[in-house]
Amino acid sequence: MFKQAIDKRVAVFVAPGLEEIEGLTVVDLLFRAGIPCDTVAITPERQVTSSHEVTIVCDRSIADEGFSFDDYDMLVLPGGIPGTPNLRSCEPLCRALLDHAEKGLPLAAICAAPSILAELGLLAGRRATSNPGFQHVLDEHGAQLLSEEPVVVDGPFVTSQGAGTAMLFALEIVRHYLGDDAVERVRAGVVLR
Repeated sequence: MFKQAIDKRVAVFVAPGLEEIEGLTVVDLLFRAGIPCDTVAITPERQVTSSHEVTIVCDRSIADEGFSFDDYDMLVLPGGIPGTPNLRSCEPLCRALLDHAEKGLPLAAICAAPSILAELGLLAGRRATSNPGFQHVLDEHGAQLLSEEPVVVDGPFVTSQGAGTAMLFALEIVRHYLGDDAVERVRAGVVLR
């Protein structure tokens, strides 16, 4: 049963071709921590198919009547191919990322998706990481690349390398909102040693 721990809400954006582990792991661990979280389709349809042919039915779509990016404190971008290019081509989402960054609100991206933040100019001068195949994009756009780190936090930005680091990525989002004790509680609950 979900026991809400904070009033703020997180959105995990779901694009066709996403890496499902990177999105759903965040949703799972935030649920365990009591952090409200919605899966949000970038397509008009709420049903989205991942890069591994897993169908996800999202809570909301950006095309829903009354949908607002302002309903969310943190915006989370899972990676995957072609999920990441699909997120990058979603103009309303990219505008929202820029707006969130301008307001100093937190943004999180994993795998190939940190390249979106880099291309938007949001990681210039910031420490960050991504999937090794996309690290050159961060480097080309002025990020301080920490290529060996599984997760990097720099101010309001959380970046991570990929499916294998998804739990650590999600735990840093938990830490952002609830601190170390909550991270240790969630780690114990999922038997992450």
